[in-house]
Amino acid sequence: MKLTAKTVAALKLVGGKRDVIYFDDQLPGFGYRLRIGAGGKILRSWICQYRHGGATRRLLLGAGEVLSAEQARIMAKRALGQVANGTDPQAVKLDRRGKDGHTLKATVADYLAMKQREVRPRTHVEMARYLAGGYFKPLHTLALDQITRKDVAARLNRITLDNGSIVAGRARAQLSALFAWALAHGLCEANPVIGTAAPKGGQPRERVLSDAELAAIWQACGDDHDRDHGRCIKLLVLTGCRRAEIGGLCWSEIDLEHGTWTLPAARSKNKRAHGLPLLPAMLAIIKAVPKLAGRDQLFGQRGGGFSSWQRGKDALDQRSGVKNWTVHDIRRSVATRMADLGIMPHIIEQILNHHSGHRAGPAGIYNRSSYEREVRTALALWHDHLRSIVEDDTRKIISLPKINS
Repeated sequence: MKLTAKTVAALKLVGGKRDVIYFDDQLPGFGYRLRIGAGGKILRSWICQYRHGGATRRLLLGAGEVLSAEQARIMAKRALGQVANGTDPQAVKLDRRGKDGHTLKATVADYLAMKQREVRPRTHVEMARYLAGGYFKPLHTLALDQITRKDVAARLNRITLDNGSIVAGRARAQLSALFAWALAHGLCEANPVIGTAAPKGGQPRERVLSDAELAAIWQACGDDHDRDHGRCIKLLVLTGCRRAEIGGLCWSEIDLEHGTWTLPAARSKNKRAHGLPLLPAMLAIIKAVPKLAGRDQLFGQRGGGFSSWQRGKDALDQRSGVKNWTVHDIRRSVATRMADLGIMPHIIEQILNHHSGHRAGPAGIYNRSSYEREVRTALALWHDHLRSIVEDDTRKIISLPKINS
């Protein structure tokens, strides 16, 4: 019997059977299946049955009510042709179904959930903004392996036009990191971001605050209405730390008796614990912070540390008169000014908790010294320099204690 629209319409389940396949006489393996489903309803479907790797395989072509006999026959011929060429069409279908489940949206959700335990909260927020937000939303429904370099390039062009090249550059970096993670976890076989043009204009900042600007910022923090912001800025100037490290400073990290601060690995960007001596200028600021019962953080409110950086900085800019700078520029400025004072690069890197430059490669592997004495001496020199530039500007002694090296 040749399976046609007319012949299959006459097929029935007989003899009490609940599942029967009628095969085509002209195309071996091409069949029409009848089976009883839920509620006694008879389900009709086109199938293709074949042998591959010594086993019998059955491929569902489609519902009998959806595909015509001729459409199903063409699909069966195509599938049997794949079998003749050594391909297993059922395995290909299952593989495609698995890949379709790994959409960009689903992968982003898994990626962010895993990274939440590995990165700082603010970093995680930025990752979610670029990946889960609207920047790549047109690609969210696509499977990872279906996203092409052309797709990514088109989105980056759109982001550049709508939001500027710096935002586009950051979005590109986040998407590339996602695909690198997906590659490592076997979710895709290629990173479509590779080969796309990196948006121009995303070069690192080079702003270094002058001594006069540092002095002006320090003085403006003296009458800061937001005391937390002023104290945080001063500690950044004194240490060159990252703002999240100072903003999240905890009492449990501070040893007032021995005058040390240990930044735990969990709060460090490079996941390495980092210790610094607390010199008098730093201690004076820390001791002025009220210690609240049941709260470990020195700064900020509620459950987290200090986070109102931009709001405080807008007011600080007006009071100091210093323009066109960011909080992170303080870190670069401290490193640069320390070098100007003759402090050795590897000591500056130790103070900043950098593991690059002089501390990268074999040198960093074999030399594990924390340079405790040299760090204390360097910070004392830096603090003396700060006191001198602030005093010169105000022509009077201010509350920046003298440090003896």
